[in-house]
Amino acid sequence: MSKIVIMESLGISAQELAARKAPFEAQGHTFAEYEKSTDPAVLIREARDADAMILANMPLPGAVIEACPRLKFIDVAFTGVDHVGLDAAKARGIAVSNASGYSNEAVAELVLGMALSLYRNLSAVEARCRAGGTKDGLVGGELQGKTVGIVGLGKIGTRTAALFHAFGCPVLAHSRTVHADAPDYVRQVSLEELLAQSDLVVLHCPLNDSTRGMINAEKLAMMKPTALLINVARGPVVVTQDLADALQRGVIAGAGIDVFDSEPPLADDEPLLHCPHCLVTPHVAFATRESMSLRAEIVFDNLAAWLDGQQKNVIL
Repeated sequence: MSKIVIMESLGISAQELAARKAPFEAQGHTFAEYEKSTDPAVLIREARDADAMILANMPLPGAVIEACPRLKFIDVAFTGVDHVGLDAAKARGIAVSNASGYSNEAVAELVLGMALSLYRNLSAVEARCRAGGTKDGLVGGELQGKTVGIVGLGKIGTRTAALFHAFGCPVLAHSRTVHADAPDYVRQVSLEELLAQSDLVVLHCPLNDSTRGMINAEKLAMMKPTALLINVARGPVVVTQDLADALQRGVIAGAGIDVFDSEPPLADDEPLLHCPHCLVTPHVAFATRESMSLRAEIVFDNLAAWLDGQQKNVIL
């Protein structure tokens, strides 16, 4: 029988977690649960004798994987896997699955909420109202008719496109490959054309060698001075200081940022915390009650499939 370690909270209730573990425990498998840690020594101690490991967005260095001789399966309760030492897993022949699809709706809806908040100056008008003031100088704009450019037309990007289309927005998209199955209201263009024509640019792309630092000072200068940038992809897709400089100098009109170069809590000197017209959230796009439950369902389904020799959502 297998020992499965859950390396951090899955964001569901104790009752739901117990119910999801029960069928496996009935088969003789055992579980150990831990609080999230970034200390490799702690992670090695917790997972040293594990056959399978479940984690979300907690960094899992290759050195930890190499120090777990029994480990055969890493079940990632997240879509992106750039925080996992995949080279070490591949070298050891360790299977890796992710939970792709669990947060499609959650992320797309936060993008829409950020866009509405930025266009209507919600943070500023709320503060003004609480201070006994009026709307003077804070009258915003509407989404309808704004051109939305989506970088990364996967499932989340496609859902985001559908929401903006429902608001009457023309939609542009750019991906590494042309998506033949894209909706007919999405026009696929080059990144340069997207940046130049969009009123709102949304980043949904994965973090890899080709996207790291992709949005830099040069690319920001291609955008309209009235444009907004929303990043719900990965922090390092954007060069942070370049974006902060662009916001301070009015190169673009504003930004909504849910992801940073490091995971929140952020240091006081994080540049984007001190920029005008910048809405920041602490990596919450994926996290809703509904998405957490769906994520757990996918993760435990992945575990069952792997135990049966039929791995799903294969990364490695």
